[in-house]
Amino acid sequence: MNISDSVHLKHPLNGRGRPSRLFAILGLGLALALQFSPRAHAQGTVNCAAPVTSAPTGPAIVSVASTSFGQVLVEGSAGYSGCSLYVLTSDELHTLTSGAEPFGCSDSQNVLEASCDAVLWPALLTDGAPIAGPGVNPKLLGTVTRTDVLSGQSVQQVTYAGLPLYRFFVDAAPGSTEGANLFDPVTSPAGIWYLVDPSRGLPAPGQARLALETAPINGTGPDQTVLAVTMDNDFTAVFANVSFPVYTLSASLRFPWDQGIACRGICAAVPWPPVLTSKQPEAGAGIDQRDLGTITRPDGTQQVTYKGRPVYLFYRDAYIPGVTGTQGIYGESESTPWGVFNTVSPLP
Repeated sequence: MNISDSVHLKHPLNGRGRPSRLFAILGLGLALALQFSPRAHAQGTVNCAAPVTSAPTGPAIVSVASTSFGQVLVEGSAGYSGCSLYVLTSDELHTLTSGAEPFGCSDSQNVLEASCDAVLWPALLTDGAPIAGPGVNPKLLGTVTRTDVLSGQSVQQVTYAGLPLYRFFVDAAPGSTEGANLFDPVTSPAGIWYLVDPSRGLPAPGQARLALETAPINGTGPDQTVLAVTMDNDFTAVFANVSFPVYTLSASLRFPWDQGIACRGICAAVPWPPVLTSKQPEAGAGIDQRDLGTITRPDGTQQVTYKGRPVYLFYRDAYIPGVTGTQGIYGESESTPWGVFNTVSPLP
């Protein structure tokens, strides 16, 4: 099966990227990270934003920390102790296709003109088997061989429950969670970055919040007010709490018994990631709390439901305000191999 043809994987940016804006808005550039990270390490300061510039000389240590998102994985290695660790949903495409598709975060060209896995989201590398700190399940620790992090050099990246672990270059200090629930249009394909629950290796999304959003159809068409979910929760360097439209899946003739969870595997990994929550979702203005609920997906994650129907995001809706991409509703009435996805327009 041709993955790209089957799920219509198109890069969501369509040439709209403005890389210079990122560094102006964040107030830090890649040059600063490269220039000052060695000095910071020499002085004993933990710099979670430091890029990967060389292979490790010892095993990585994975630890656990308490955050507003619950217990999550952090790095325990010297120099990076306490730095938050993340997984990317679209990285699953590599696993689901037995390596036929590259990782979503790699050194492939992107609109920011910086390596995803070495600079933007530095990969957690290890020399030898990674070490499990207190609270970490050693059975979930593993490694994957990468040749795209350090210019063709073969290195081992730490995985947890099968997904590669990364830091985030905006997390300047331990305890920072700027990358939590970040719906990232820069990765290829777009995906969601989650903190990681150490108990089972599942995403740690915290409490989902549903509200109303008014956005143009396909970015330029008429405005439509639809049900949306708040994402990019801690990405204060640009804009926190950006909302994105959510979609329900029409009744599937192939899977009429699973309440819409016909969207799994490749469907959920890339084009239609489920809206996840760690607790009962919160209703924002215009939403009745009684209409919100959850359903347990086959992988054990809790997916948000609206009036009993699971809701999803669409990967082409991902954007970073003022940086890259355009706000819009790009998945309305999208016909897919899994059914038809539609937005939700709650009645007043």
